[in-house]
Amino acid sequence: MFRRTKEKDVNMLENGEVITFLEKGTHFKGLLSFEGTVRVDGEIEGEIMTRGTLIVGEQGIIGAEINAGTVIVGGRINGDIHATRKIQLLSKSVVTGSLATPCLIIEEGALINGICEMKRIMEQVSHSERHLLG
Repeated sequence: MFRRTKEKDVNMLENGEVITFLEKGTHFKGLLSFEGTVRVDGEIEGEIMTRGTLIVGEQGIIGAEINAGTVIVGGRINGDIHATRKIQLLSKSVVTGSLATPCLIIEEGALINGICEMKRIMEQVSHSERHLLG
């Protein structure tokens, strides 16, 4: 069900590698909160909160509100996604719900049924960029 990598891979957060898997056949209902990177190939229902990265594999099915740093979708999501860094929709992804992120990447073949909102986070914009933007 849950699988963690070996202790020698403690620094994976800095490398961006997956540290935890929710494999096919896993069913989780409730609030999922984590740090780092999690890949879901099972089913989640409820709410997901992280500053890290959520990867939804092609077999992954999520019915949840998602608040994350980065969300990469290859499977199905029914729910709103709020990402502080980026949302990436792979070619076989299907998303039903609103998307809010400063960076959105959509591969050909991805399906979105909902509203997309992209705002630049002004705190991250340098003074020189603010001057150029007017």
